[in-house]
Amino acid sequence: MAALDLLGQRWTLRVVWELQQSPAGFRELRRRADAMSSSVLADRLRRLVEVGIVATNEDGVYQLTELGQGLGPALDPLNAWAQQWAAITTEPGETL
Repeated sequence: MAALDLLGQRWTLRVVWELQQSPAGFRELRRRADAMSSSVLADRLRRLVEVGIVATNEDGVYQLTELGQGLGPALDPLNAWAQQWAAITTEPGETL
């Protein structure tokens, strides 16, 4: 339940998603997730660092730890289900 509570916080999975694409500094992450406020991003990064999913280097670049990299394969079944769900709940050309 603790993992679901953490990952269920708004924007947390977006931060993980962006870091799966490539490591990035705070400003770059903020640019990639343009609707997220800087205070929320700072809070999500702080929490992800605390629990060992994200690490930062001396240059201030955030990256997934080995534990964080394991989230991708763990979330793949959920992504597959979400795609099926979206296909049956949206009209052609519409997105959720």
